Amino acid sequence: MNNQKDLSLAYSPGVAVPCLEIQKDPSTAYRYTNKGNMVAVISNGTAVLGLGNLGALAGKPVMEGKSVLFNKFAGVESIDICVDTPNPDEFINCVKYLAPSFGGINLEDIKGPDCFYVEETLKSIMNIPVFHDDQHGTAIVCLAGLINAVKISGKDIKNIKVVLNGAGAAGIACVKLMNNYGVPKSNIIACDTRGVIYKGRTAGMNKYKEEFANETEKRTLEEAIDGADVFVGVSAAGALSKEFLKKMNKDPIIFAMANPEPEIRPEVAKEVRSDAIVATGRSDYPNQINNVMCFPFLFRGTLDTLSLQINEDMKMAAALALAKLALRASTAEVASAYSGRQMSFGREYIIPTPFDPRLIENVATAVAKAAMDSGVARKPIEDWEAYKAELNARINK
Repeated sequence: MNNQKDLSLAYSPGVAVPCLEIQKDPSTAYRYTNKGNMVAVISNGTAVLGLGNLGALAGKPVMEGKSVLFNKFAGVESIDICVDTPNPDEFINCVKYLAPSFGGINLEDIKGPDCFYVEETLKSIMNIPVFHDDQHGTAIVCLAGLINAVKISGKDIKNIKVVLNGAGAAGIACVKLMNNYGVPKSNIIACDTRGVIYKGRTAGMNKYKEEFANETEKRTLEEAIDGADVFVGVSAAGALSKEFLKKMNKDPIIFAMANPEPEIRPEVAKEVRSDAIVATGRSDYPNQINNVMCFPFLFRGTLDTLSLQINEDMKMAAALALAKLALRASTAEVASAYSGRQMSFGREYIIPTPFDPRLIENVATAVAKAAMDSGVARKPIEDWEAYKAELNARINK
């Protein structure tokens, strides 16, 4: 904006023209405003990282950081909104009125089980995509890693026995997506702070845990881990001991995702199980299960197709795209970001890194195609090569 003419176009009187056009046809808001490239990162701070209920204001640094990542990795404009209420209905009542400003809502750091209720309710009443990243972002990246770990170990996804420790938002979402991919519910044992979630248990239960309550005589994590193939931890530091790990099957798959300190450190796991495939949530170890490999690109494909929602097909497409990308040779950009470390598919590289420049093209494209195939896309992409070029241009400015 350099002169009076520019000002008159950007503001009064010129701005009145798109206002009137949008009043006549609300869909033109995606043409005349930034709505279609704008995501709100919204939280009430009741479950900030692994730190607990810090409140809305103390959670603001996380929300600001998430907004930066949206823009850095996928060119999505974003702003944080911290809602100062722990009451889920009050929170819903605030968020539901924000749809005119945004193309999508990214919910963040809301305690369970409130987070399930909040997301389900907002999805049912809002006309833009609503996505709780702590649940689904974690689940998508976790499944991608599991697909490749199973491939390396030579196991059959339909026969593996999975133990989940931590039946909160992320944990339940992880096993739900694994189940959708092919792991039978009967092969999944979920544990929380009270032990195994079994049929008939009443203490500390809710309908989300009930979905993964199994018929089993096992009552403790130690009993559950005996003969398991996979451990998925979204719980607490040190929850998986060396003695527990010894009881797992050959080539155990360990996803110790508690932050900042995992359920077991990779070097400790390897002391007793050299055959283990280990992933954590930390950037200073190989195989980082990090949501940043998902949410910017998932929203990119969602926004670019003006999708009504982020459905299960789109989540699965993102997981499959991530898993497939890890099979390809790494790039010079990745090596540069990780002190020259050369990465190739194997036990210490089952998932791409956040700095892989191919993520935007591969994941966003897969999500966009899934949105179109599943019928939620309102703006189909017609020229895929042009779209890929557009995606790459967003991060190569």
